[in-house]
Amino acid sequence: MEGGSKATLKAVALITGDTNVRGFIHFTQIPNGITHVQGKITGLSPGLHGFHIHALGDTTNGCNSTGPHFNPLKKDHGAPSDGERHAGDLGNIIAGPDGVAEVSIKDWQIPLSGQHSILGRAVVVHADPDDLGKGGHELSKTTGNAGARVGCGRMYTKRIRIGNCMF
Repeated sequence: MEGGSKATLKAVALITGDTNVRGFIHFTQIPNGITHVQGKITGLSPGLHGFHIHALGDTTNGCNSTGPHFNPLKKDHGAPSDGERHAGDLGNIIAGPDGVAEVSIKDWQIPLSGQHSILGRAVVVHADPDDLGKGGHELSKTTGNAGARVGCGRMYTKRIRIGNCMF
């Protein structure tokens, strides 16, 4: 199995953006290959936001340098439940009226080890809802027409300290 390991693997990404978007995302891959994605992002506008793994972990130019969605099998964009989708297509997260999104996703196409590992890549939050490849827009099959990148962070395997906080 791709990414299958006998040990539980972990990674973390700290999310930052040009505005007040901040957060953390923890990735835990259990031995059967399923990766649990959990965390919290604040500073979002209320509603749905596209949520993806992008191909690059480069954030030197903010979220714009993270490249396209992670897509090692060269498929069209789709919903997390679709057979035809980018590996990095994680659908939408929902921010409440307070601008906070609690993230809890389980996915088998984003391993933390192996040929298609997501380690070192970036997780990106978009301004708009992801249409899951079904919106009919010219960008639906590539980006889900999810709009601007409002927050992102590179995935690390080590714990990260910022001030008095350990992630």
